[in-house]
Amino acid sequence: MNTQKSGSSSNVLQGKTLLQNPFEFSDEQILDNVYRTHFHCVEKCDVKSLHTVASTVINHSIQITDTVIQQASQLSERFREETITSRQLTAKLKRIACQMVCTSRGEHYANHTTMLILEQLKAYSWDAKALIVQAAFALEYGKFLYHPLTRQHEESEKSLADLNGLLVIQQNIQHLSFFNSVVKKVMQVIECITEWKRLTSAGYDIKDVPTLAETLHEIPVVVYWAIFTFVTCTGQIDDFTTDHKVNKHELSKNFENKLDLILRTFREHLEMCSTEIGRIEDYSRRKNIIIITGKDIVKVLRALIISTENRDSRHNVINGLTLEQVKIEEFKKKHVLLFISELEHIDEEIQLLKSVYEKLKEKPREVEGYRKEDFKILWIPIVDEWNEDRRKTLETKLQRTKFGWYVVKHFNFAIGIKLIKEVFNYSGKPVIPLISPEGKVENIDTKQIISMWGIDGFPFRTSDHTRLTQQWNWFWSEMTKLNPRIGDLIEEDRYLFIYGGSDTVWIQEFTTAIEKLKRDVETLSLQIDITVDSYQLGREDPKIVPRFWIAIDSLLASRKQQIMKGGNQGVQDFATTEIKRLLFLKQDPKGWVILSKGYNVKLLGHGQAMSRTVKDLSFWHVKLHEEVSFDVAFKEYYESIKDKTSAKKCEHSEISNYPSDILAHIPCPNIECGRSMEVTSVNYRCCHGLDP
Repeated sequence: MNTQKSGSSSNVLQGKTLLQNPFEFSDEQILDNVYRTHFHCVEKCDVKSLHTVASTVINHSIQITDTVIQQASQLSERFREETITSRQLTAKLKRIACQMVCTSRGEHYANHTTMLILEQLKAYSWDAKALIVQAAFALEYGKFLYHPLTRQHEESEKSLADLNGLLVIQQNIQHLSFFNSVVKKVMQVIECITEWKRLTSAGYDIKDVPTLAETLHEIPVVVYWAIFTFVTCTGQIDDFTTDHKVNKHELSKNFENKLDLILRTFREHLEMCSTEIGRIEDYSRRKNIIIITGKDIVKVLRALIISTENRDSRHNVINGLTLEQVKIEEFKKKHVLLFISELEHIDEEIQLLKSVYEKLKEKPREVEGYRKEDFKILWIPIVDEWNEDRRKTLETKLQRTKFGWYVVKHFNFAIGIKLIKEVFNYSGKPVIPLISPEGKVENIDTKQIISMWGIDGFPFRTSDHTRLTQQWNWFWSEMTKLNPRIGDLIEEDRYLFIYGGSDTVWIQEFTTAIEKLKRDVETLSLQIDITVDSYQLGREDPKIVPRFWIAIDSLLASRKQQIMKGGNQGVQDFATTEIKRLLFLKQDPKGWVILSKGYNVKLLGHGQAMSRTVKDLSFWHVKLHEEVSFDVAFKEYYESIKDKTSAKKCEHSEISNYPSDILAHIPCPNIECGRSMEVTSVNYRCCHGLDP
């Protein structure tokens, strides 16, 4: 009993809701009511075909109605000019059309029918609901204006028009005009719904197209008002064939205002969706150019830094030295080092690139087939917002540093920044990718190779870093065998002085000087941090000194064999040359010093000149304030005093256990033997100054 009463009470409340005037509802009330009628979209409907058929009928009816309004006196003649196409619609369309026709006049009755129709269509998608009702309206609207009339039976035509009351339409022209205006607007709403369906069916993630989420909330209300309008207009059709003296219900003037509001709001959101989708498609297109189809550095740079709105690249790129605007075609057929960074904490990178820029202008002009003048540097500074302070910071850096490269000024292209972050793994820390003239990323970040090897790393490919590291592998391999701590020091990419010698006085003198240098460097007010460390060979254990030199001596012997077996000729030749230099340096009576930065051996120096250079920091540290790297400033001063401090003595080296095939085979003087003699040592001695 209680259950029945409760159910009955619920039905009464629902009935009251259905018979209310929807123009008095808020969108939230409509959304709540409508969503209760919507279930999973299990019913299938060919909405595209349905929309095409219904739109054709309604749009032609609108045109005919416009003609009727303009030429009311020629009504019969206008109908004879129309041909008719008929198409059987489904029972569902007829049932819904019948419901709409039989709806009593008044907004509250139309609301009731609308909710009943939504209940019948609960298993259809939102767009299908609206389009099915559109088709049902087209069925009735089509009957109204598309009667089966033929020119061959003018009497039948007139009689049929008379029976349908069409000849009294002239008396309702004003009302018909407003009716036609409402139908035009609801058709625009239908077009918005079909556009919404197209966008939501494209498979875009709501996170990428956030406005789609808003439309998902709006669409039930939009569909409701489309169906409500069709229901109300269907009930009006018969009134146009009724004598104007008969009291009848006319369309509410609220329709146009309501439909205008829906159209304005929903169109704005659809346009925003299209804009967001356009950005996604633009991003994908540009990313495809950069990663796959570039084939041209200019195309890649355009995809990266030139927005769709700003086609003129001269507004983007300037020459950092002259501050003049340049075209992006300036980089055609060039290798480009992209310097991507923020505006702050980049002094170290600026120093590196400034050094590289200067070295690119020095000889040799060509290395491994790469011409130095074909390399350009392009700085892309990235900030959250280009406010006045950021603009001043950039201007100050350009004026103070006088960059000899190019700058993308005030870069704020959102898609380009997103591409930079994804393609070049940029997360705020400076990166310097290398792009070839064909638009291929040859090194995702050259910072490591430039920092470690400087211009020696030219042309800065990933393979160059591997090649250069291998050239000194022989040395670091032996050093880390003697002291594993060396491996940690070079991995930290710090400046390292490795030294040794037989003169204990010099050793003590250099040790004291290098310790003072470490402290002094820390107290200098420099733009970048410089870390200096040192290692004396044999300090902990003197026995390792001969072991080290025996190992180096053996390495030289093995190089010849590796070359003859077809090893990497370039690496082997370099290693052989450096091994010989190191062995010759060993002969210095004072001592020897090796300066490296990480794996990169920067300098092999003689004891006295190196000691003097270390002591004279106060003479050359000013170079460090001019953004010259520590090793460059050190080496320049060392070279300037080397000849003054070092005796001009020719060097010699005696190498034991060298392979016998280094010299021509010498047969044993004993005739009875005749076999080749064994080579036990090779003595290198400069013949400079000897008489021929």
